[in-house]
Amino acid sequence: MTTASPLLAVRDLDVRYGTAQSLRGLSFDVFPNSTLAVLGPNGAGKSTLARALSGLVRPAGGQVRLDGRDITGKAPEHIRRAGLVHLPEGRGVFPTLTVTENLRMATACGRRQRAAAIERALEVFPVLAARQRQTAGTLSGGEQQMLSLARALTADPRLVVADELSLGLAPKMVDVVFESLRRARSAGVAVIMIEQFVGRALAFADHCLVLQRGRIAWAGEADRAEGELSRRYLGEATTA
Repeated sequence: MTTASPLLAVRDLDVRYGTAQSLRGLSFDVFPNSTLAVLGPNGAGKSTLARALSGLVRPAGGQVRLDGRDITGKAPEHIRRAGLVHLPEGRGVFPTLTVTENLRMATACGRRQRAAAIERALEVFPVLAARQRQTAGTLSGGEQQMLSLARALTADPRLVVADELSLGLAPKMVDVVFESLRRARSAGVAVIMIEQFVGRALAFADHCLVLQRGRIAWAGEADRAEGELSRRYLGEATTA
């Protein structure tokens, strides 16, 4: 059991869409340099959780604290500046711009700071460093997700919320996505991973959270979760 203070502390988080309650009383922690896998069936509230953490959806109740600072209900720009970056479903790149131009678009600082931020991101992803002049639309799906993550790293985040980055990708490109996340974590970034490949997510993560109908159905260490999740919540077919 870790004694470190949590980087992200979520307490009694509720989210409603009109009269429908999407999330009910979620409480969990994410620690520095760790990965939390958020799993569950379609409609369980996983993407809603990502949007609530990043400010795209305003919580109806509860509290979200990042590194001790209350970010509950703050604007997405405020939350991003505080160090939480959300990578939603889809590849989040400008296909007609080059790799370097995409990275420049992700920064909002002076020229010298921008150059340093881009250099840091390319150090993490040397494949992109070799393709700086290539347009993003000509990259493979996995490489576009890599570029999306590299764009996030230019903001020097403390925590990345990765929502289904492997969705729709061929198996080899899924490998690229997981390697990209590994490199980001090695650079000191904590990760919340919403992922369809349960076995891969559990092998990668430190802790696991399973959502069902907007509630936490199970929580614990990832290396103790796979059997129970496969049997009780997700079905054997999703553990590939």
